[in-house]
Amino acid sequence: TSSTAATAGLSLDPVIAAGRIAPLAASLADRAERERRLCSEVAEAMVDAGLFSLCVPRALGGLECEPATLIRVVEELARADGAAGWCLMIGATSGAASAYLSEAAARRIHSDPRAVVGGVFAPRGRAVAASDGTYLVSGRWAFASGVHHCTWLVGGCLVEDAAGTRLRPEGVPDPHLAFFPITEVTVHDTWSVAGLRGTGSHDMEVRESRVLADMLVTLVTGRPVQSGPLYAFPVFGLLATGVAAVALGIARAASDDFVALAADKVPGGSTRRLAERGTVQADVARAEAAVRSGRALLMETVDEAYAAAQAGGEMTLQRRTSLRLAATNATTASAHAVDLVYTAAGGSSIYESSTLQRRFRDIHVATQHIMVSPSMYELTGRLLLGLPTDPATL
Repeated sequence: TSSTAATAGLSLDPVIAAGRIAPLAASLADRAERERRLCSEVAEAMVDAGLFSLCVPRALGGLECEPATLIRVVEELARADGAAGWCLMIGATSGAASAYLSEAAARRIHSDPRAVVGGVFAPRGRAVAASDGTYLVSGRWAFASGVHHCTWLVGGCLVEDAAGTRLRPEGVPDPHLAFFPITEVTVHDTWSVAGLRGTGSHDMEVRESRVLADMLVTLVTGRPVQSGPLYAFPVFGLLATGVAAVALGIARAASDDFVALAADKVPGGSTRRLAERGTVQADVARAEAAVRSGRALLMETVDEAYAAAQAGGEMTLQRRTSLRLAATNATTASAHAVDLVYTAAGGSSIYESSTLQRRFRDIHVATQHIMVSPSMYELTGRLLLGLPTDPATL
């Protein structure tokens, strides 16, 4: 497809665009699982609609959407296929890092309207200053979701120059992100996993890739070049809400699957349909309450934080804590809802012919993401209790 098609797609409301792509993603979900990567037809449809540019600054041709819109778009795709929602979430939130680049550096990436950014924030690489002012970056990163359809990738790294490892004011290393064109990256086939198989989250590696100084940024101590309210949002908080949106979409899909199954299934030894059992009715109600309450807290927290950002207010530690707590809670609640309906479905849910088994596997991979893992309850709890805590990852 042409760049003209991609540009035209930006005029369509992204939530509507996601709804139009969702049936395609659902129809290709089994193939994506087998191939362990997002199908090119789905990735290209997302590019055509401009969905990977949801968090890219408008000044660079992106959508620079509100965080609530990001959640709704990701939910819509994840409801069709968790892997599709996940790949969109990674590409969209990675685009937000472009706001920390100078305009000249950012345009190296986004002068191509079909650019897709992905990669890994974990600082598993090393950037060593060279005599010509560039940096030689080496590293290998796991979980490079959607690596096959990306045009640029970021890798977290520690920076070493004449003064030694670059540190934050408090004396601990200051991780940076290095941007690489896909041609600089080696992909290692490692993604043989339980769930979200269609995300193609293989390992990525670079060896002494020469990176210009202006293609290295820090999200911890740095400040965005772009001034829009979206970039007052903490990038890691944005990523966490994106993961939660995937979980909410998966949970909603699992509920849909179960309601359809329960309407027809008559369990062995019974004369009543599954839907007529009191215990099943209670579990469906609990699952519905879990998803809706988790989503409600997430949306309320995101909307309040974005309103503060629009008003020029500071993104306080309290707001950042609330964002992470709400995202973690929504993810945990979604997993609980999926567990309820998966169990209530009985033996039917274990067959490959049932999408419930894929929802179950996918949700329990999403819960392992460090941005919403159970350890986040400990981190946010320490902050709520006023205990000394390093809030850098918030």
